[in-house]
Amino acid sequence: MKISQVEAVPILVPLKAGLTTKTAHGEHIDSPYVIVRVHTDEGLIGLGEATLAPRWSGETSPSCVAAIRDLLDPALRGADPRNVRSCLMQINRALKLNPFTKAAVEMALWDVAGKAAGQPLYRLLGGKVRETLPMKMVVGAFEVPKAVALAEQFLDWGVRHLKVKVGLDPEQDRERVQAVRNLAGPEVTIGIDANCGWNITTARRMLREMEALNIAFAEQPVGVGDPSALGQLRSASTIPIMADESVFTLADAWDLVCRDAVDILSIYPGKTGGILPAMAIASVAEAAGVVCSMGSNLELGIATAAMLHLGAASPAIDSETYPGDFLGPLYHEADLITEPLSLGPIHATVPEGPGLGVALDENQLEQWRA
Repeated sequence: MKISQVEAVPILVPLKAGLTTKTAHGEHIDSPYVIVRVHTDEGLIGLGEATLAPRWSGETSPSCVAAIRDLLDPALRGADPRNVRSCLMQINRALKLNPFTKAAVEMALWDVAGKAAGQPLYRLLGGKVRETLPMKMVVGAFEVPKAVALAEQFLDWGVRHLKVKVGLDPEQDRERVQAVRNLAGPEVTIGIDANCGWNITTARRMLREMEALNIAFAEQPVGVGDPSALGQLRSASTIPIMADESVFTLADAWDLVCRDAVDILSIYPGKTGGILPAMAIASVAEAAGVVCSMGSNLELGIATAAMLHLGAASPAIDSETYPGDFLGPLYHEADLITEPLSLGPIHATVPEGPGLGVALDENQLEQWRA
């Protein structure tokens, strides 16, 4: 089997009214993503999805399409897509950085490999270590009344795990988290995510003040570039510290665990540049006694399916303690797959079909093509 083409299709899918998100990086209103198809000479087609956000990796939809058309398609033509690791080596030789673009192509390779074997992807990754994956929903960094209304909507759905965005205004951050805790009561798990929005002085004060609110974790409370700041906060607070923007690569993960700077690493295929790099990071974390949690960039159906397979097969991704962000399709007007994934309100379930276990909805693709 040989790759005959790597195709990139730009799309623009809006978030549902009332479910846009707001973080210290800005407000997420629509998603300019790219759908990837790896075509083979035997007729099998693998699916991938690049969930692009310039504020995360500098990638855009046009840059992704150009990189695939001009670099990755020529590099991979004639290669056997079932040799995923070899293909990823070729991808990395052809293109530096650009993790979300690389991840989209790599997940499409895995999709072909699973379809060729007639097996779901999680079996190719070693098999399931969990049948279901606990998940959480995200409350954006909105003004308190809007944040509370959104949290109430999720709780009405039956959601039991929430993440509240902070990092804009410390006083509003405190009021928002307190209000959501008052609404949810003591039994609902609540974490916070500052998305680099606090400096270390503010973070130290905010974490100290929020310890009484039974916060499950504090995600990326300070900016990147100074891993020691995360370590200082970990030493000063009883709230577990999670790295997100600080861990894109295996080298990032190695640096953080060697410094004993964090309790949790947030990983997902898009940010790490693929499923194989995410598994490598998870292995380093496991060896160091650090757990991982599945993060998100508000994926659609294809990339969320890849996350579910990875989460089902990785013991180091501790979804039981830190429920994953398998939520992107619920926030969007369309997921671009023919059958919706089983998501929530408390658990998500991995698809059982060959490969990623999802099929591209061609009508949706045409509707949302950019």
